[in-house]
Amino acid sequence: MRVVFVSGCALIDAQGRVLIAKRPQTKPMAGLWEFPGGKIESGESPESALIRELREELAIDADASSLSPLTFTSHDYDDFHLLMVLYECRKWGGEIKAVEGQTLRWVEPIRLYDHPMPSANPPLLPRLVSLLKPR
Repeated sequence: MRVVFVSGCALIDAQGRVLIAKRPQTKPMAGLWEFPGGKIESGESPESALIRELREELAIDADASSLSPLTFTSHDYDDFHLLMVLYECRKWGGEIKAVEGQTLRWVEPIRLYDHPMPSANPPLLPRLVSLLKPR
C-alpha cells in the first residue's frame, strides 16, 4: 500500500481557538473539516512542507521556529496509508485568507469534536484539546 506523508497545523489564536478548514467540493473527502497542511513532497522536511502549504492555502508566513510538533496519526484508507505529523503554531505573519476557496472556522478546542473530519484526524484531538484546556 502506498504511504502518504502529510504535515498538518493546529493554528492557535490569542483566545486559544484552533483554525480548521472545510474541504471544498472539488477535493476528495469534500465537506469534512481538517487542519491546514498537506502532502510532504520529495526532498521536503515536514516543516518546510507545512510552511509551503500554509502559504499556498492561507497566504500566511510561518517559520520553522514557530512550529512545535504536537502529535501524529497513522491511518489506513482504502487506497493509501496516511502518516500525518500535527504541529502547533501560535505565531505567523500576514492575514489568514481562504486562498483555495475553503471555508475557515476558528473553534474552541472542545468543539473540534463537533466537526466531521477525515478518519485519520479524530485521534489527534485528545492531545490538542488537553494542551489547550484552561488551567
